[in-house]
Amino acid sequence: MLSLALATVITGCGYHAATSGRSSHLPQSVRSIYVPEFGNKTASYNLDQLLTQQVVRELEARTKYKVVLSASENVDATLVGIVLAQSTSPLTYDSTTRRASSALVTVTARVRLTDRNGKVLYENPSYLFREQYQISRELSTFFEEESPALDRLARDFGRQLVADMLEAF
Repeated sequence: MLSLALATVITGCGYHAATSGRSSHLPQSVRSIYVPEFGNKTASYNLDQLLTQQVVRELEARTKYKVVLSASENVDATLVGIVLAQSTSPLTYDSTTRRASSALVTVTARVRLTDRNGKVLYENPSYLFREQYQISRELSTFFEEESPALDRLARDFGRQLVADMLEAF
């Protein structure tokens, strides 16, 4: 009885596995997706490559779509992304040193998935992702803290983008 109730609740809320590689949102004709490297309108070195890599990784891991990295192949859809902004700001302060003890990195991006005829299948003009990190008291490692935070942010971005594309949110 409990399993029947649980099954009813799960299916009643519209849940379905995103790992199936297909959703009712994307047309059945889409079997391959071209993912060019994201554009980057920021001064943040490599952020575009990092986000592109994580999106490709998520598409390959969670879907059945063939991910194409070369424009020369015939593809069913194209996913274009642009990093619009990246900023880092202090989040908390150490009361004894009066220096920042943690920071928040924020990235804004725009993405659009179109079919081979240019029809928009999915679009989000303002993805906003944030990641907190601790700031070292040691000057030699001060700038090294942001890179792992950007790695985590990129993983979250890739995961969320693929989920949103499949679920049409």
